[in-house]
Amino acid sequence: MIHSIYSNKDVFLRELISNASDALDKLRLEALRGTELRADTSDLHIEIEVDKEHRTLTVRDNGIGMTHDEVVGLIGTIAKSGTAEFLRELKEAKDAAASQDLIGQFGVGFYSGFMVADQVTLVTRHATETRGTRWESTGEGTYTIEELDEAPQGTSVILRLKPEDTEDSLFDYTSPWKIKEIVKRYSDFITWPIRMATESTNADASATTDADAEADKSEDEAGEKDGEKAGDEPRLETLNSMKALWARSRDEVSDDEYHEFYKHISHDWNNPLETIRMQAEGTFEYQALLFIPSQAPLDLFMRERKRGVQLYVKRVFIMDDCEELMPEYLRFVKGVVDAQDLSLNVSRETLQQDRQIQLMRRRLVKKVLSTVKDMMSENAERYATFWKEFGRAVKEGLLDDFENRDAILEISSFASTHDPERPTTLRQYLDRMKDGQQHIYYMTGESRSIIESSPHMEAFREKGYEVLLLTDPIDEMWVGSVPEFDGKQFQSIAKGQVDLDTEEEKKEGEAEREQRKKDFAELLSWMTTTLSEQVKEVRLSSRLTTSPACVVGDTHDVTPQLENMFRAMGQDMPQIKRILELNPTHPLVTGLREAHSADPDAAGLAETAELIHGMAVLAEGGELSDPARFIKLMADRLRHTL
Repeated sequence: MIHSIYSNKDVFLRELISNASDALDKLRLEALRGTELRADTSDLHIEIEVDKEHRTLTVRDNGIGMTHDEVVGLIGTIAKSGTAEFLRELKEAKDAAASQDLIGQFGVGFYSGFMVADQVTLVTRHATETRGTRWESTGEGTYTIEELDEAPQGTSVILRLKPEDTEDSLFDYTSPWKIKEIVKRYSDFITWPIRMATESTNADASATTDADAEADKSEDEAGEKDGEKAGDEPRLETLNSMKALWARSRDEVSDDEYHEFYKHISHDWNNPLETIRMQAEGTFEYQALLFIPSQAPLDLFMRERKRGVQLYVKRVFIMDDCEELMPEYLRFVKGVVDAQDLSLNVSRETLQQDRQIQLMRRRLVKKVLSTVKDMMSENAERYATFWKEFGRAVKEGLLDDFENRDAILEISSFASTHDPERPTTLRQYLDRMKDGQQHIYYMTGESRSIIESSPHMEAFREKGYEVLLLTDPIDEMWVGSVPEFDGKQFQSIAKGQVDLDTEEEKKEGEAEREQRKKDFAELLSWMTTTLSEQVKEVRLSSRLTTSPACVVGDTHDVTPQLENMFRAMGQDMPQIKRILELNPTHPLVTGLREAHSADPDAAGLAETAELIHGMAVLAEGGELSDPARFIKLMADRLRHTL
């Protein structure tokens, strides 16, 4: 699997270093929490060791380590929490690039080591235990595992390297210059020292070990260690600068560095769509480096999904997946927030009540939303990508983020009758509204084609009114709780009364409407009684031009789609009767009126009323309560026409 999907084999080292960095973060956090550890935390680091003679490369950390069960669960099984889904997606991936995306999203970068190695050995000991575990595999579908009486602190990954093959982009990964090149390109920002024994001069060493003035204690100690030896003897050299990207000014960091940092924290193989920097100073100081991905993660709508913002305090990693920093509807945002004034012992429980965290969250959300708004005006193509990937999630915020509801509506896009291909923003909709139009018209449904063919659309299409076509399940939820946008009310074309006539048209047609009310009064009263089990009222329609009838809801009724959603979630919903509207100009309706006027008790009139109601339900994509009876009635009527 691995051999067939990776195009850049160098990234194996990035993945192993990233895993080692995570292990060091976790150990330091446990130490800060006062966990009883069997580990030395005074010099946490990553070490790379090469053995040219035996062609092995070892990536070693003295971090948290793994228990025997964790090795089986995390290493022995591909993508612990999604093996079946991962393999299914991988099978469906059409090219190598798509497969790489899956590798990153499912977090199985450890396996990239098999690109460059015939055999991978892992030796690990958890920081709370005395015994260790050894795992080994040749990547052919099986592995061996054994417990060890003794093992060094942390985790070591030993790769028995394949022979060099430059034609296949398989380089000599025992070469110090190649290791340095990879670390500099992909892992220079890692906050832990990455060391390797090399033969270098003092000048060479100083070029790679200058510590940033803001470097923390671990960096200073690493620098001291690097300076202990001199001359051309083998020495431990720190390969990375350990400069936190979020603490550096924008002009000091290249886009490539930002992109690599994003890939490190997100395990995504694509570059981010947008990079967002924030720095707050004053009474409460923090720095943030956030990213909007270019592709939605596979777990975006899964129940066990995670949010992607990490919390640091004074550059000390505190927690991954900090839910308090980003709302659920922005769970796809990745990045780091580094606060200066929080306690290092902060917990998830105390975060929920922390005023500073709430303030940070409010500002972060506003910054993300304003960034997307800027994207709309400055780069329409990137915005289109954003909305295609994350629009469904963003609209969830319309239900619970009242403070930012207007901002969310401002960056939202919807399919509409204005353009069959391109969605529209609400601002664009308002700019195209007719003179005197007071509502933003919309209709919800399962698909664009179903909505466009609905009878409800007829009058709007004839008079040239634009209608938003809302087909996401979340649309059924938010339209009922969001009253308006910029002073214009949202109005479902499938609910309540619709009157599209101008004042002049109303005056001209007033006499005709009054006459129709009188002409159809008896029919409407009779049909309301006859269909009382199915509908609450039968009335004349102003929204139909070609169809004989349609069913509509009262202004505040739950839509059939939402009713079905609630029932699917196990909620007991009473049957909601709707209103049947008749087109007074349709021959079927006028014929029924004449037949009823001539003989109200004539056989078959009630069945005709049933058929008209059933056709109206089917025309909007609804489900009949008794399909078999409807088919029987229809078949009988067709038989009499032959």
